[in-house]
Amino acid sequence: MRVHEIRLPQDIVVGSGTLNLIGQVCKKLGIHDSAVIVTGPKVKGIAGNRVKEILEESNMNATIHVSAESSIAEAERVRDLIREVKAKVVIGVGGGKSIDIAKLSAFKEGIPFISVPTAASHDGIASPRASLKGLNRPTSMSANPPVAIIADIDLIMKAPYRLLASGCGDIIAKFTAVRDWRLAHKLRGEYYGDYAASLAILSANLVVKHAEYISRRMPESLRTVVEALISCGIAMCIAGSSRPCSGSEHLFSHALDLIAKKPALHGEQCGVGTIMMMYLHGGKWRNIRKTLKLIGAPTTAKELGVSDYEVIKALTIAHKIRPERYTILGESGLSWEAAERVARITGVIE
Repeated sequence: MRVHEIRLPQDIVVGSGTLNLIGQVCKKLGIHDSAVIVTGPKVKGIAGNRVKEILEESNMNATIHVSAESSIAEAERVRDLIREVKAKVVIGVGGGKSIDIAKLSAFKEGIPFISVPTAASHDGIASPRASLKGLNRPTSMSANPPVAIIADIDLIMKAPYRLLASGCGDIIAKFTAVRDWRLAHKLRGEYYGDYAASLAILSANLVVKHAEYISRRMPESLRTVVEALISCGIAMCIAGSSRPCSGSEHLFSHALDLIAKKPALHGEQCGVGTIMMMYLHGGKWRNIRKTLKLIGAPTTAKELGVSDYEVIKALTIAHKIRPERYTILGESGLSWEAAERVARITGVIE
């Protein structure tokens, strides 16, 4: 039997005004002395500076690093800063870029990482994976999950709705990711964890159930999305890989990142990919499309802002992104004709 270690966050705080609790959370976890805060140019003024103030009020030294790019090189710069200030924790404040850079740099330096999302746009909030650019292509690397997650609903509510819709697309992707995982188990003997798979599917079903309320931007629905994203991260921790949350639809999104002149948001692309991959799986792809439309997420190439050519091309090369990961795309992928047919039938291209 395959053995893997399950590492889970020790403290998850979700609610109104929870950002103010970060000093208490650090104290509870036994984290003192010095911290490095990784944030973005815009988020620095929105939340990064406030986190620094709260930590300093708790008698901790805090240094802010503003990330200009989402890359492995940027994570190395943060590592240099960690060593320079002798930091005992790295805190990612912002979206996927800041959180992944903080996550990887903390992992490489062997210190804890705390996740403070400012948008519900991705499932990296709680996952043990970091997706950054390296060697001119997106690279997904193993890391540790955060020791704590502090999700302030008041703060996340202020983010553009497009980011929330993108997060929903990332959660909806679990429908095909789990099918791909199960397929790899049946055909390749790959480890399959029913509990982790069920948790990922539960999160996706909740988004479907609350789609109408999400579209109304109700605070309760936002909390549901945030908790679903965290649950997806937990599912990956339990599985010991990103399998329950990342399948052929994610491969399509990564391929589109490589070839599109102007890629859309990660979750948006995954949502569109899910429509097409669910068709290949013989599932209810129209229901996926209906849910995404109701939420206000893209369902076509035009809505993504990419060309029909880019969608078809991405479909034909998606299987090469992670050749070790078996999905419905198989070992040889889709031919140009097959890719175009799938995209047309599902209405992704006209």
